[in-house]
Amino acid sequence: MAELAYLVIHCSATPEGRRVTLGDLDEWHKGPRDLKGGKVKYNGKVYDSREDLPDEKLNGKYIENIKGRGWDRYGYSDLLHIDGSLENLTPFNQDNNVDPWEITWGASGVNSRSRHLCYVGGLREEVIDDHWEAADTRTDRQLYSMEVYVRYMILRHPKIKIAGHNQFSSKACPSFSVSEWCRSIGIPEKNIYNGD
Repeated sequence: MAELAYLVIHCSATPEGRRVTLGDLDEWHKGPRDLKGGKVKYNGKVYDSREDLPDEKLNGKYIENIKGRGWDRYGYSDLLHIDGSLENLTPFNQDNNVDPWEITWGASGVNSRSRHLCYVGGLREEVIDDHWEAADTRTDRQLYSMEVYVRYMILRHPKIKIAGHNQFSSKACPSFSVSEWCRSIGIPEKNIYNGD
């Protein structure tokens, strides 16, 4: 058990306007992942091949037909939908510790000290090249809910630092600068992660 240090903000890396369901996350995060040598990781366990996977379904599909990350839990604590509603994915209590059952796989290296909030979106179609590019697609309702969420977390956990996934990895996620956004809404500098 470690002290809660970070709220890491993510995007679902889905096209603007596309809804994301719990079933989608089941497939993306918990679906089997192909490894080198034909091995497969599923539910945190490694199998010799897809044929050796258990006869189970995710989102109504047999797992041998799904390609995901092979995790045994979600990468996020909460999901912020396009309409601004919040869905809890991984229950957590309100103390200042991250218990083992509260850990999610959102950002390697800091998961045991973090909560992870994901907003649905993060990609916009680039008309010139006809492909999807990382973009801040947060709706007005998502912006409002995200601000309320961040302010609540700071109120509840005064030492917490707000960060973007891209501050812990080489990914574009969450497709906007979390530190700039935090400053624009008046979040205290002591609560903004700057690599410290």
